[in-house]
Amino acid sequence: MSDKSLTPVPLEIRDVRAKYGKREVLSGVSLQVPEGEWFCLLGPNGVGKSTLLRCISGALLPSAGDLLVAGHSVISEPLAAKRHLGYACAPEQLPQLLTGRQCLEVYAHAKGLQAMDEAVLTLAQELRFDSYLDGFVDTYSLGTRQKLCILLALVGEPALIVLDEAFNGLDPASALVVKHHLQQRLSSKQCAVLLATHSLDIVEHYADKAALLIDGRIVREWNESEIAAYRVQGDSAMETALAAASAQPFRD
Repeated sequence: MSDKSLTPVPLEIRDVRAKYGKREVLSGVSLQVPEGEWFCLLGPNGVGKSTLLRCISGALLPSAGDLLVAGHSVISEPLAAKRHLGYACAPEQLPQLLTGRQCLEVYAHAKGLQAMDEAVLTLAQELRFDSYLDGFVDTYSLGTRQKLCILLALVGEPALIVLDEAFNGLDPASALVVKHHLQQRLSSKQCAVLLATHSLDIVEHYADKAALLIDGRIVREWNESEIAAYRVQGDSAMETALAAASAQPFRD
């Protein structure tokens, strides 16, 4: 669209609920992530972060609510939604018997690309992954698999990039390369980033907004100015705020 005001929001989550059997894991989550925004999803283990990301990817059907990727419902328009989504799967979910190059080719074909994105190939070189392209996934270390997961999420210039603890296992130099690459995409308003993480350092230095998920509900959100204030206050300020928010009982 030529009118940027009409460009669909990369991610809109509308009162999403999800269950595993009879146990409700998400209890009415609503979020919006606009273009150019790095949004961090925080919370202890087992509160529903990965479940929410699985709903966004279409791997799990919510019991209620809707999720829109670039204006397309993940539920009623799954193929259209996935064309605009870059989702980094967990390293253990990669196909073990394919090479890295074959994985990238499969993703490119699924996105309707005739050739791999130059930006992805350049990032592979910067991550020193190009020497692993023709190796089989089952021979990769955790860090090498994590690099491949990130590269796969970036294929096809997606409007929404979804990452689940994507920096785990990466060496500091590679993590910095990925962070700068994501910032470049965001600064050009190419996309939005949703990162589920435990790393407050990433929140303080890279996030535009953040939210805390506790027991399937968003209990606290932080905007850019609040995050910037924590950065000025020092290393423990965000940690203190997170602990305080986690301790507060949720009220409807």
